[in-house]
Amino acid sequence: MSGREQHVSATERSERTTAADAACTAAYDAGGGPDTGVALLAVGGYGRRELAPYSDLDVLLVHDRGVDVEELAGVLWYPLWDGGFKIDHAVRDVDETLTAAADDLKVALGLLDARHLAGDPNVTLRLRAQLFAAWRRDARNRLPGLRTMTRARHDLVGELAHVSVPDLKEAEGGLRDATVLKALVATWLVDIPHTDLDLSRRALLDVRDHLHAAAGRATDRVAPEMWDELAARLGLADAVAAQGHVRGLGRRIDHISRTTWRRVDAVLAQERVPTRPRRPQLERVAPGVALAAGEIVLEKGARPAADPLLVLRAAAEAAERDVLLAPATAARLGAESAPLPVPWPAEARQLFVRLLASGRGLLDVWSTLEETGVAERLLPEWSRVHGLPHASVIHRFTVDRHVIETCIEAAALIRTVARPDVLMVAALLHDIGKGGLVDHSVAGEPIAREVAARMGFAPDEVDLVGDLVRWHLLLSETATTRDPDDPATVELVARHVTTPEALSLLVALTEADSRAASAKAWSTWRAGLVRQLARRTLASLLARATGAAAPVAGEVELEVPAEVRRDPRAVAVTVQETVDGSRITTLATDRNGVLADVAAALAVQRVAVRAARAWSQGPYAVSVWESGERDVDAAVLRERVAAIVDGRLDPGDRIARMVRSTREPSVVVRPEASRRATVLEVRTDDRPGVVALVCRALAGLDISVRSAHISTLGPQAVDVFYVQEASAGALSEQRAAAAAHALRALLSATVDR
Repeated sequence: MSGREQHVSATERSERTTAADAACTAAYDAGGGPDTGVALLAVGGYGRRELAPYSDLDVLLVHDRGVDVEELAGVLWYPLWDGGFKIDHAVRDVDETLTAAADDLKVALGLLDARHLAGDPNVTLRLRAQLFAAWRRDARNRLPGLRTMTRARHDLVGELAHVSVPDLKEAEGGLRDATVLKALVATWLVDIPHTDLDLSRRALLDVRDHLHAAAGRATDRVAPEMWDELAARLGLADAVAAQGHVRGLGRRIDHISRTTWRRVDAVLAQERVPTRPRRPQLERVAPGVALAAGEIVLEKGARPAADPLLVLRAAAEAAERDVLLAPATAARLGAESAPLPVPWPAEARQLFVRLLASGRGLLDVWSTLEETGVAERLLPEWSRVHGLPHASVIHRFTVDRHVIETCIEAAALIRTVARPDVLMVAALLHDIGKGGLVDHSVAGEPIAREVAARMGFAPDEVDLVGDLVRWHLLLSETATTRDPDDPATVELVARHVTTPEALSLLVALTEADSRAASAKAWSTWRAGLVRQLARRTLASLLARATGAAAPVAGEVELEVPAEVRRDPRAVAVTVQETVDGSRITTLATDRNGVLADVAAALAVQRVAVRAARAWSQGPYAVSVWESGERDVDAAVLRERVAAIVDGRLDPGDRIARMVRSTREPSVVVRPEASRRATVLEVRTDDRPGVVALVCRALAGLDISVRSAHISTLGPQAVDVFYVQEASAGALSEQRAAAAAHALRALLSATVDR
């Protein structure tokens, strides 16, 4: 909106308020209003000087107890009605007013904006002083009710930034929220970025002024046909620009509101009377990142310019913990962080996937990243969809918000796919091609490939991300428009989705995309059609596939240390520093349980494992573990393993305390994966000790791990074990099912409910 348009609207609001004030003062004087003991006040929006062209005048005639105002009240309002004003009026004494404010939050909010118009200014001053004192005194008791009332309004009206017919006043991010924010500040418990809020609030008031003028009546709802005229009145190019302007204002106010309410929650959770001195308590949660008063901040010595991964580390921690990423911290990171190298290092990609897979915690953190410009620094392509309205009415959100909601939905499905990292990045990018004339799936594919390559994915993974973006509508569109019993229908899908891995990813992306769009987009009927088509496509793909041997790690040239040759229970441990951490290699005489002992030692030593592989080579067992930590002490780790092997250290209780999960685990048998061994696939939260817990359980069942493939994909551990009976040979179907059941029960006991 042009500066001239802003000035005109603000000037007209001031003129309307001045005229209304003059009319109220004249009516008070004409009615013989006394100079003492009685006052006429403007409250609510009128008290804030926010009169739109068709606004009511909210006024209160307040008086001291014992002062007779009956005659004045009988004549005061007529001159205002005769002057064409619509008024909402009340008459109370001071005590009645204070009681009404104490009993009704809406009344209290309106009175916090009370402004003197006529009569005795001392009455106004005393009333305001008592109102604010009571508001501050009772804030801890009243704010939970205000939060409930605000949430109920949001649930009913929706978000200004996203609903198809936005309400400028009542929607989330609207004028009512701006008023609530002022009331929160008045408690003295929290503060807000006043300049940002005032600019956004005044700009939204300008929009409402023009909406009233265009509609010729009082209204806060912007009907679809009003956007073109609003654009002209606001000096904007077209209806799309007008929507972007209004929805952007809603985003900013909503972001301030969400941030402030999180801080209110933190304050309310504190002790009323601190038992220890008030000083900042910083808990280090990651290198350079700390948790303070429920917010993620930077440690004192953190240097964003020297640590390009710091911004991702801070965002991932905030999202996973579902706490506030302090806006000042995000702004500093955005201003000072060095650009990420291209391609991104593996740790950066892992952190970004952790952020995307964090669930509901992603929403507020991503909003902060957007508001501070960090989102577009991480993903320049984000500007393509930022604030972009959806053309389809089935969508309840704008494109950018829909994408984030898709990530949130996809995070709940990561246990169902082989590559959660690919799923999460595809979820983020699936609509990146929207906003142009070309089919967004076609336009989005090359963009997604470019982004995935920049993030450091391998070429085959880049292809997978690109294919998912290109065909993300294939299952839903085919299932609902083609005959599932016709072989040509399955052939259509199988022509574009050629592997079971890609199919499982596409099924998960389809569900996440649909759920994020609306409840109608993922009805029971539609979900059933999609899953039926996916099952038939999978059967077709498996029927075409040839048998493949188990992917056991290739043999390497072994240098067997003398102590391992001498002692069948000895375990050799070596540590090699890598570019981004350490590589730990162990070698021992092969026996049932050796992998469990090594994994337990790593867990007890709290060595974080990103990936690992283990295999049997001749009479020896080899394992290689990748860790993001440097300075892993081989001698200490060797002693830990020896203590566990000798029985001097029982790690069972320690491991049980470490392995705590937030989601139910997945343990499945993959009969199609190998003809020589039984393949068990374990998925659970990435926590220290998971591998040790599983390996110890398998050893206890007298099941031998012939090969293991351990990986961390985002927040999930994906551990695949090729197992055999201790006497060699794959497990029977019943034995495999029993082993899977035992592991599932063991891991389920670690879930925090």
